[in-house]
Amino acid sequence: MPETRHVFIPGDACSLPFVADSSIACVVTSPPYPMIEMWDGLFCGRNPETKKALEAGDGLAAFDLMHADLDRAWREMYRVLIPGGWACINIGDATRTLDGRFRLYPNHARVISACAVLGFDILPAIVWRKQTNAPNKFMGSGMLPAGAYVTLEHEYNLLMRKGAKREFTSEAEKKARRESAIFWEERNRWFSDVWDFKGARQDLSNGSRRRSAAFPFELPFRLINMYSVKGDTVLDPFVGTGRTILAAMASGRSSIGVDLDAEMLKDAAAEAQNAVPFLNSFLESRAEDHAAFVKEHGGEKGSLGHRNRNHGFPVMTLQEEDLQLEYIQSVRAGEDGSLTVSYRS
Repeated sequence: MPETRHVFIPGDACSLPFVADSSIACVVTSPPYPMIEMWDGLFCGRNPETKKALEAGDGLAAFDLMHADLDRAWREMYRVLIPGGWACINIGDATRTLDGRFRLYPNHARVISACAVLGFDILPAIVWRKQTNAPNKFMGSGMLPAGAYVTLEHEYNLLMRKGAKREFTSEAEKKARRESAIFWEERNRWFSDVWDFKGARQDLSNGSRRRSAAFPFELPFRLINMYSVKGDTVLDPFVGTGRTILAAMASGRSSIGVDLDAEMLKDAAAEAQNAVPFLNSFLESRAEDHAAFVKEHGGEKGSLGHRNRNHGFPVMTLQEEDLQLEYIQSVRAGEDGSLTVSYRS
C-alpha cells in the first residue's frame, strides 16, 4: 500500500487554519473534560469568567462556559470533515461538589447537543466501561439509604456523521474499502454499544506526568478501522500522548495530531517513531486471534464458507475475502517533524 504521513502540530483545536475544508475522513479525539478539576487551570486560563464562576460556586455557569470553549472546536471539526465523515469523541461526565452541593455534570449530553446544532447526524454511542480499582464503589452515606451516589465507571464514545452516508464511487475507492474490511468476529465485538477494557495510564515514556486525555491504544484503533478506510486522513485535535497517531499508523491511515502542549507533542512523536515493534505485535495478534476463531469455529460448527484472497485463511463472509493485513516496515522522520510510514504485507 502507499506510504502514510503523520504530522504533529502545536496549535489550538478551536482554530485549525492549516487543515483544509472537507479533507478529513475521521476525527478521533478526547478533549479536556469540563468540571474535572485537573482541567480547571486550562479552562480558567482561556476565559476569566470561568474562574469567577468556580470561585462563586456556580457550577452550572462554569459548566456552560467550559463547553462554550469546546463548541468552537466542534465547529472546526465539522468544517474539516468530508461529507459522510465521522466524528468520534471520547468524553466522560463529571461529578463535583460546589457550594456544598454534589452533582453530576453531563458532558456527553452537552457535546451531543452542540454537535446536533452544527448539523451532525447523531448516531448510537458506545459506552466504554473503564472499571475503577477503588475498593469503595460508592460515595456518600455508605450503607445508610438516601444519601449515597453510584460510582461512575464509564465514559462515552460519541459517534456522529457529517451528513449522509459516505459514497465510494471510483474503483480505487471501492478497492481501498474492501481491503480495509474487519474480521466478522471483530465486527461482532466492536459494534456492540458497550466496550469493557481498562484505561491507559497517563505516564509518558520519559517518566513525566502531564495533563492529557489518554485512552488505551485499542480504543482509537477500533474507531479508526470502523469509520475510515486505508489511505484516509484521521485528525485528533486534542492529541495529547498520541494514541490516535499510533492507531492511524497501525491502520494504514495518515494522521494529523494537534495539541496546545508542544513538549507533549515532541514526546508523542518520539514514541511514535519507536513504536514499530509494539504496533506490529498488536497487528500480529489480530491474525492470531482470527486463527484461533477459525480453529474454534471449525471444531464446533464446521469450516468457514469463504477464503481470503490475500492471505489464504478462511473467513466467515464474502466481504472479508479482500481484507488485507499490512505490517509496518519502517518509520522515517522528516525535517519538519512529520513521520512517514511504509508497509509490508
